[in-house]
Amino acid sequence: MAKLYIACDHAGYKLKEHLKPMLAQKGYQVQDLGTENEDSVDYPDYAKRVAQAVLQDDEGKGILICGTGIGMSIAANKFQGIRAALCRTEFEAQMARNHNNANVICVGARAIQDAVAERVVAKFCESEFEGGRHQKRLDKVAALES
Repeated sequence: MAKLYIACDHAGYKLKEHLKPMLAQKGYQVQDLGTENEDSVDYPDYAKRVAQAVLQDDEGKGILICGTGIGMSIAANKFQGIRAALCRTEFEAQMARNHNNANVICVGARAIQDAVAERVVAKFCESEFEGGRHQKRLDKVAALES
């Protein structure tokens, strides 16, 4: 199973701590890259940690949590090779993997309930990239980065 790199800002701390045992129970190796409490921090610092870890691990995937998930997704997508998707439903999480080969999921702790976040993150982690016609589109996206 792929290694999961998880991080959050202060707004996402409680959800991060809630998700870690569920992911471990499903057999994932989870590496927590911070933050360690609810003291105010800057989300780009934690998006950077996860993005860099995922870029160094071909099989790894990232999970980023902030209040809405928007800031984390913007910051993570600044890294060439990161495809971070803000997901609020299981369908979005599955399509992010199946069609977009997203390697980071972003969720908003203030935007969805913990139980929904569990299902959304689990769906992201268990879904696979379909390749085929979707690869051509991802190649075009990658070309935009250069």
